[in-house]
Amino acid sequence: MAANSTKILVTGGAGYIGSHCAKALATAGYEPITFDNLSTGHRDFVRWGPLIEGDVRDFSALASAFKKYKPVAVMHFASLISVGESVARPELYHDVNVTGTLVLLNAMREAKVEPIVFSSSAAVYGEPQVSPIPEDTPFSPSSPYGVTKAICEQMMDHFGSAHGTRSVRLRYFNAAGADPGGEIGEHHEPETHLIPLALDVALGRTDVLQVYGNDYPTPDGTAVRDYIHVVDLAEAHVGSLKFLLDGGETLFLNLGTGVGASVIEVIETVEKVTGKTIKQVRKPRRLGDAPVLVADSGRAHDVLSWRATRFGLETIVTDSLRWSLSRFS
Repeated sequence: MAANSTKILVTGGAGYIGSHCAKALATAGYEPITFDNLSTGHRDFVRWGPLIEGDVRDFSALASAFKKYKPVAVMHFASLISVGESVARPELYHDVNVTGTLVLLNAMREAKVEPIVFSSSAAVYGEPQVSPIPEDTPFSPSSPYGVTKAICEQMMDHFGSAHGTRSVRLRYFNAAGADPGGEIGEHHEPETHLIPLALDVALGRTDVLQVYGNDYPTPDGTAVRDYIHVVDLAEAHVGSLKFLLDGGETLFLNLGTGVGASVIEVIETVEKVTGKTIKQVRKPRRLGDAPVLVADSGRAHDVLSWRATRFGLETIVTDSLRWSLSRFS
């Protein structure tokens, strides 16, 4: 990376989505400066710029990073992300997600850095009555996780009015897949996401897949989600950054494909790609899980000229399988 490359601070850049965005930033000519406490991230995922080990709740560590590297913008991924855990431990989610974002915004203000691309979530919508979900759907989160993301978005509005902070808040639907080259991919400890869990059963690493809820008001009774490839997500982040660096004002955008797939459809796709049968056990619904979450991403196309290109469950599962085989072989 050239010494004069435009530097971007990437909080949580050692995690799943953050690391894919760091690679996309480097490909686009930026230098990602990863700031991560490695509590859920992975040191070996930081390959496209330096790593600063630090916690987003630590103002002095953030201030030092801004002073040393002088980034022109921030991408903020550092947060806890499990809906179920947030129900059991809301105090932890408010501490990390809300307090961490507040400390980061204050550090940005002191460093006079205005632009931030924020990793938000479709969880801010709760259980909306319309599908696909447009961005003007009111916030009605049904889990503490969704509440924390909504609070962070509202804080950014307040900082925008008071201090000139400009943000693009990207409301993800279900991030999935892996780097097509197999360099990085999905690796949570413990893993909670459907596709890697199904692949673990297909590859003989675990015995059975737990399916939560079979009585949703959906065609097969299981929850329906909009699965978007993590590489497409990363491209949307880079486009959002360019938008802000060109002087763009605050935006909030959905990121999805506009097509939903049920849990059963995902399992059937994993079975097709791997040629293995996935043994399943049915469990009750988890608190905070909406029946259907599918995105209307038209605004992202209109504003950023962005559209999901690695489209379809088979592509997502194939890339995930490639990563899983390379990671654990």
